[in-house]
Amino acid sequence: MMATMSFFSPKLGIDLGTTNVLVFVPGKGVIINEPSVVAVGKAHGKYGANKIVAIGAEAKAMIGRTPDDIIAYRPMKDGVIADYRITEAMLRYFMKKALGHNPFKPTVLVSVPAGVTSTEKRAVIEAALKAGASSAYVVKEPILAAIGAGIPIHEPMGRMVVDIGGGTIDVAVISLGGIVASTSVKCAGDRLDRAIVDHVKKQHNLAIGDKTAEEVKIKIGSAVPLNEELTFPVKGRDLMSGLPRTVELSTNDLVQAMARELREMTQAIRRVLQDTPPELAADIIDNGIILTGGSSQLRQMPELVYRRTGVVAKLGQDPYFCVARGTGVALKHLDMY
Repeated sequence: MMATMSFFSPKLGIDLGTTNVLVFVPGKGVIINEPSVVAVGKAHGKYGANKIVAIGAEAKAMIGRTPDDIIAYRPMKDGVIADYRITEAMLRYFMKKALGHNPFKPTVLVSVPAGVTSTEKRAVIEAALKAGASSAYVVKEPILAAIGAGIPIHEPMGRMVVDIGGGTIDVAVISLGGIVASTSVKCAGDRLDRAIVDHVKKQHNLAIGDKTAEEVKIKIGSAVPLNEELTFPVKGRDLMSGLPRTVELSTNDLVQAMARELREMTQAIRRVLQDTPPELAADIIDNGIILTGGSSQLRQMPELVYRRTGVVAKLGQDPYFCVARGTGVALKHLDMY
């Protein structure tokens, strides 16, 4: 019975990120790409305590716009589970959405940051099992990102992968299918957004939300100063008068705002390079550094990495989807990973 069950068991690869959840179904590709946000009712509100009001895109639209009886927040913090119960509900929702009416429990493979502890790993596996998986596996993000970027990781050749997401930057040197040197730093896309919020507050006396900051970063942000700057009008609340006001922000304004966070990110890459055995370091000079993850798409990111490390960096194909695609390949070869 067990054999036939596992034969029919559908497979799901989940890129469980701090900002977004991507679900990969073998044969179909990435079928779900939604924010990892859950809107929950508060006690004494009309929804009642801890009642889940919305999940995903619907919940993200509520951030910063909820009435007092609803709170919209992210159950994942810095790539790990911060709120176990809500993460489980979110996983159940996305798994159900991906499977449709399939009666069988899925085999699930979930990505975790490189620096994850065994307790955090267990929390991810348990959340997936409680959410309805028949079996759950975890694989470290840099390995999945490398597979998804099409890097032949099983060769005796040093490859460096830098996965920059919303909560963490994962840096790893991979050879013969394993991680030789790695680090995971809790400084990535979300921290860049916060730096923009603080900068606008200090320089322009204007309060803006994280969502607006993210939009500005995507529209005009860059990792190094540009000769031809882009500009973007930002709307927020004036801190002096308390009234709405608009200011014009420019690219080099943002480069300055994000400088400290970007330095922290490149230092993580430098640290791993310093820990890399010389033979593999030579391979990395030849092969370059591969950048994956949503935040690697910030303008001129490869240029910044090159300037700080002296090693050529390039974006993986569709960097945002690399980890999710990697889960799909790993599901085919579960015994190997």
